[in-house]
Parts: sequence; C-alpha cells; structure tokens
Amino acid sequence: MLSKKEIKPGIWVFELSGRVQMGPDCKRVDQEVESHIAKNETRIILDMAAVDHIDSAFVGQIVKSFSRLSKCGGTLRLAALSRMVEGVVNMTQVNRVIGVYPTALAASEDFPAPK
Repeated sequence: MLSKKEIKPGIWVFELSGRVQMGPDCKRVDQEVESHIAKNETRIILDMAAVDHIDSAFVGQIVKSFSRLSKCGGTLRLAALSRMVEGVVNMTQVNRVIGVYPTALAASEDFPAPK
C-alpha cells in the first residue's frame, strides 16, 4: 500500500498502490506524515501511479496532510494520478489547492525550501 523514498535531498515520495480508502490506509498515511514532520521533513509527494481507487475519506486525508505540512512550513504535492483518481481530485477541486504533476520527478522540481 505505501512505500517511501527520498527522491532528492529533503524531498520524500510516498508511493501508494491499489485501493486507498478509509481506515488503515488513511491512518498509515497520517502516521507517516506526522513522523516526517517530527523529523522536520516537510516536503512530501504522494505518487499515485499505482492507485486505482480512492474514497472520500482519503481525499480528506490528502487535505489534512497538506494542511499539517503547510502549517509546518512545508507542502504536499500529488503525482501520477490515474484517470479515476484525477477525476475525484478534480471533482472535489483539491487540484485548485494542491499541485498535481504528471510524475514524482516533475513534482520534485522547484520545491520551495522548507521554512
């Protein structure tokens, strides 16, 4: 469901896969984001190339993670959205607040320095 890697110094990619939904999936992402905030690692990309379904609870988790990271001087970006995920992100207008990029590498470009 989730693997992590540092794509560039201080920029972390969380690679998600499968169905990402309410319950353990949201809790895991929440715990990982909090863990990185505690280490002052506040630039995170959610790579969703292998995600085939998200529910409304996970949309809420994305917004919550973005808010927490922003309050700590960081940010969250979304990358490689499948057609289904992109449809949900656009319908909920999350894409107006959180940057969406074609790939994790593209999302890692021009990341603002942590504050």
